[in-house]
Amino acid sequence: MNPKYPHPILAREGWPFIGVTFAVALLWTLFVGFGFVAAILWVLCVLVTQFFRDPAREVPAMADAVLSPVDGRIVKIEQSVNPTTGEDALMISVFMNIFNVHCQRSPVDGIVEDVQYHPGKFMNADLDKASTENERNAVTARLADGTRITFVQVAGLVARRILCYVQKGDELKKGQRYGFIRFGSRVDMYLPLTATPCVTIGEKVLGTETILAKLGPKA
Repeated sequence: MNPKYPHPILAREGWPFIGVTFAVALLWTLFVGFGFVAAILWVLCVLVTQFFRDPAREVPAMADAVLSPVDGRIVKIEQSVNPTTGEDALMISVFMNIFNVHCQRSPVDGIVEDVQYHPGKFMNADLDKASTENERNAVTARLADGTRITFVQVAGLVARRILCYVQKGDELKKGQRYGFIRFGSRVDMYLPLTATPCVTIGEKVLGTETILAKLGPKA
C-alpha cells in the first residue's frame, strides 16, 4: 500500500464532505426535527459516503495482465497515439459515473517515468474530445522489460479536482492507490499495440480486479 494513501474503505479525500453532510443532517434533525428536509439531508449524506468508498481489492496473479485502474464502463477501444511518449498505442478508456468508486489504482508494476498535468475544460467525460480538451493528468510507467504504459486521469463535467500521489521515480505496484478524481470522470489507458484487449465496449469493470488487457511480446 502506498504510505501516502493509507485509507481503505473510505477515501481520505471524502472525509471533509462526509463530515459536513453528516453534521448538517444531524444538527437539523436534533434542532428542527425529522421531516422532509432532514430526510433529504440524510440521503445526501449517504450518497456522499458511497461516492467516497474505497474498498480493498484482490490483485490477479498474472504477470502479463494490465489491470483496470478504476471502476466504470469501457467506452473506447481503439488504436491511438500515446500523448506522453508519441508512440502508437492501444487506447482503452474507462468512464466513471458518480456511483462508481473513484479511487485510481496502478494497473501495472513499474517505475513512474513521467507525470504531466494539463489544465483544460470540464466537458462530459463520456465525450471523445474530453481526452484532449479536458483537464487531465498523465502518468507514464516503465515496466521491467522497458515497456511504457500511460494512464491518464481525465476530469469530467462536474469533476473539479484531480489528485495524484506519485511523482517521477516512484515505484508502483499493481493495485496500489495512486490518485483520485472528485465527482465523475474517466481514465484513458495507452498500451503497446502488441497488447490484447480482454474487455469489450460497454462492459462494466472493477478497479484492480478486472484485467483490461494482456501484454504481448515486444515487437
